[in-house]
Amino acid sequence: MMPERETARAEGASNPLREGMGEIREAGPATVVIFGASGDLANRKLLPALYDLAWEGLLHPDTAILGSSRSGFSDEEFRKRIRDSVEKARRPFEAAVFEQLTRHAGYEAGDFGDPDLYERLGRRLRHAAGRRGGDARGTLFYFSTPPKVYQTLAANLGKANLVRSPGDAAWTRVIVEKPFGHDLGTARSLNRSLHEVFAEEQVFRIDHYLGKETVQNILVFRLGNGFSEPLWNSRYVDHVQITAAESLGVGTRGGFYDGVGVVRDMLQNHMMQLLTLVCMEPPSRFDAKSVRDEKVKVLEAVTPFTVERVARDVVRAQYGAGMVDGRPVPGYREEDKVDPSSTTETYLAARFEVENWRWSGTPFYLRAGKRLPKRATEISIVFKQPPVSIFREEGVSPPRSNVLSLRVQPEEGISLSFGSKTPGQRLRIDDVRMDFLYATSFGEEAPQAYERLLLEAMVGDSTLFAREDEVDLAWGIVDGIVAGWEENGSRPQSYESGTWGPGEANALIERGGRFWERL
Repeated sequence: MMPERETARAEGASNPLREGMGEIREAGPATVVIFGASGDLANRKLLPALYDLAWEGLLHPDTAILGSSRSGFSDEEFRKRIRDSVEKARRPFEAAVFEQLTRHAGYEAGDFGDPDLYERLGRRLRHAAGRRGGDARGTLFYFSTPPKVYQTLAANLGKANLVRSPGDAAWTRVIVEKPFGHDLGTARSLNRSLHEVFAEEQVFRIDHYLGKETVQNILVFRLGNGFSEPLWNSRYVDHVQITAAESLGVGTRGGFYDGVGVVRDMLQNHMMQLLTLVCMEPPSRFDAKSVRDEKVKVLEAVTPFTVERVARDVVRAQYGAGMVDGRPVPGYREEDKVDPSSTTETYLAARFEVENWRWSGTPFYLRAGKRLPKRATEISIVFKQPPVSIFREEGVSPPRSNVLSLRVQPEEGISLSFGSKTPGQRLRIDDVRMDFLYATSFGEEAPQAYERLLLEAMVGDSTLFAREDEVDLAWGIVDGIVAGWEENGSRPQSYESGTWGPGEANALIERGGRFWERL
């Protein structure tokens, strides 16, 4: 018999862990169809996230998981894979929660181009609709596959009549993973293919960075605190740095990464999302349309990258051999499945300009790379110095600029550095930091990004997902950079693994009398 506490959670009742919090939306009855269910993303992220949502009581008890891929599993074997994946979940294993999550789980193997697969999936979906909540049961398709398969999946779902019209109580939505295209042309082609079957409001383009607590807290920190918003502009901010550093190399992804590079893998999506959230104007309402309208305006205001600007304001580089975490690592061209003569960049640093009333004259320095000294994603808001240092006659060196740091990963939190007098008879100013960490301040681990994003898709809130025009504008910026490289005959500089990139990246920011913040 299910214990009383577990029964309440499984039925979506009040959870003591959630008492006193703001409104939390719970998903209605739905079937989650995961294409590519035997793959790494499903195993490491999607299935654990669904378990965590079930543990929290945020999934309807009649939720079903339907997996599909070429691998030939039975329903029972798929449940076993879910059980193995739950070991990676944030919440502890509880048999009652697992039973709720998997009692309607099923699996259909097949080739994604085979119409028979979709006939079998349709029978499964109709069977699920015959259970409780059938009239309003939703279907969430998750394309956890290589992007080249997206068009095939969408076309066959349409032919099999498995996509309901927008506004139908029995809703249909689709989540597509990045990379969303290879350039502006392929992104538009993919959008056209999806829109032949799905309306734009049914398409949820996922970027897991938007599910992270600190990323969402950018807007809360800015707009929910009276002291921050008045300072959030070019009058007080000297410049902004956005860094996405990885200590790992390409690993087993060499075949995918070669020809893609950091500009398409990181800049077009993750970095652009962070840029828009930092720069956007306060929306009139906190809803999907209003927030995404303001993000689009930021991308429209980014100064285009001409051939001359690319040569001056963009640094591309590729890691060579070196030492990371005390062990030797190979250079990019020595990695498995990488062309020995590859010119694919693994590092990028760029100076962006956002020409609008709020940010005109404030430079934004973006950098991302692999085989750097540590894994860290951070936004640094560097404030201007006071116009006059009144302590200079005392022989006191002025403190460094105040820096507000928003740490996205690995330890999510916010810190503020400022100058303070050190104890003693002498007047001396040193930098000190105030730190806020989610884990220690709230006493509970923050939800994983995929938990939040899966739930948002199931309740139909697209605020944290990219809209079509947003994707187009981001690709337009990236295409300008790539075209500049091609026009200039640019080849990537080299940097030693375990360092913070090439010297040219330091020269880029030091040209304005600035320096990269230490992470």
